[in-house]
Amino acid sequence: MKLETLGRHILIEFYNCDEEILKNPTLIKEHMNEAAKIANATIVESVFHHFNPYGVSGAVIISESHLAIHTWPEYGYAAVDVFTCGDKIDPWTAFKFLEDVFKSDRSESIEVPRGMVDKIRNYSKKELGKITFKPEEE
Repeated sequence: MKLETLGRHILIEFYNCDEEILKNPTLIKEHMNEAAKIANATIVESVFHHFNPYGVSGAVIISESHLAIHTWPEYGYAAVDVFTCGDKIDPWTAFKFLEDVFKSDRSESIEVPRGMVDKIRNYSKKELGKITFKPEEE
């Protein structure tokens, strides 16, 4: 059975990453923007914040949703979300790129379907026209 969804949301745990990369806000921003481009997304805006003494949080807002990151360089750990809508984006391409550039030797990820079309229709209190969705790939 195919799931009709509006989006795909990948939740990622990157372990044993390069500490120098994870504490560098300039590199993090470059890598996150490049991940969005490689996934074929359209970047709207990027915002990143460097915490003292270390750690970076930020988001790349894309026309198709967002990529977000929070780093803990002291643990070699990064938490990343890649949320995409539409059928021209491949969030797993962004995942693989980030895994490589952060030099993570272990990662865990899960894809969560977002905007389940059947539930939107069932729970809506108003009449809905056509809902455009991205079918789950087989």
